[in-house]
Amino acid sequence: MKLRELIESYRPGVYQKRVKPYVIAEAGVNHEGSLDLAKRLIAEAREGGADAIKFQTYKAHTIASRHSPSYWDLSKEPTRSQFELFKKYDKFWKNEFELLKTECDRVGIEFLSTPFDTESATFLNDLMDVFKISSSDITNKPFIEFMTAFGKPVILSTGASELYEIQQAVGWIRNSQVPFSLLHCVLNYPTEDQNANLGMILGLQDEFPGVMIGYSDHTLPKDMRSLEAATLLGAVILEKHFTHDKSLPGNDHYHAMDKEDLKLFRTNIARVFSLLGDFEVKSLESEKPAIANARRSLVAARNIPNGKVIEMADLTWKRPASGISPKDINALLGKKALGDIEEDTVLVWNLFS
Repeated sequence: MKLRELIESYRPGVYQKRVKPYVIAEAGVNHEGSLDLAKRLIAEAREGGADAIKFQTYKAHTIASRHSPSYWDLSKEPTRSQFELFKKYDKFWKNEFELLKTECDRVGIEFLSTPFDTESATFLNDLMDVFKISSSDITNKPFIEFMTAFGKPVILSTGASELYEIQQAVGWIRNSQVPFSLLHCVLNYPTEDQNANLGMILGLQDEFPGVMIGYSDHTLPKDMRSLEAATLLGAVILEKHFTHDKSLPGNDHYHAMDKEDLKLFRTNIARVFSLLGDFEVKSLESEKPAIANARRSLVAARNIPNGKVIEMADLTWKRPASGISPKDINALLGKKALGDIEEDTVLVWNLFS
């Protein structure tokens, strides 16, 4: 299912229980300005089992002033200016993203890219059916309104936001009447496990009933359990940074997953959904032997002579369930034995009048 169809057809409750998560491999600018590397990321995201790969589209001079300070782990990425960091990775523009869209179509993975200015949003509109809005733009009213004016579904990350800020941004989106999804997110790179606060997924579900909730993850990949937990809490869209080499220094490599992490998650989540099974409450075909043999029947607690009126002291209950069910004990009390019944006999109706 394509992302637009997923968001537009979303219904809370039963829908969540039956849909496996839609996984976005957030390549961002981990291509480092190389088309060949970007294509490799596309291929590896597809191999790992991602539904979409997402890039980021910006120019340093439109996203940050020359004196914008860093907010990341300087031991991993030593660049102290946002402008300088963005300048390293802003080489791709319209032509390059058109080529990447073509490559995604060829490989069979959905193309996405987060725009950070109106020019990139305009040309990306021709390349994708859903707009992603970064947490950093949650208070950017004119930009949110610009993107929603295209009439396409939007996904809004909610990192570092107070509830009233999310409510305000949702109001701007709703004014345009486009479908949307909210992603729980924590803007720490990386996010320590104790700061992941996956419970906010439930908080967003409570505050925005009927809205598809997802999760944009910045924790270290480790065993990928964070995405599993998010899925079990109801996150339908999962986004996590993606790289071809987690050992590379700088930018988003050090807290990203790679294709092997993604494969691990897909294996784990497949088992989780196997365990979840059917949400309709009923007994299973595989349980029929247990129903027949582990449940109990009414059993003669002592020898019962012919003609005796059955009373409680005559009865006990034991396995298997081939006789009269204990749930029918009141119907048996007061009936007469049609013959002598030995102690420990599993009782059936034709023994009584």
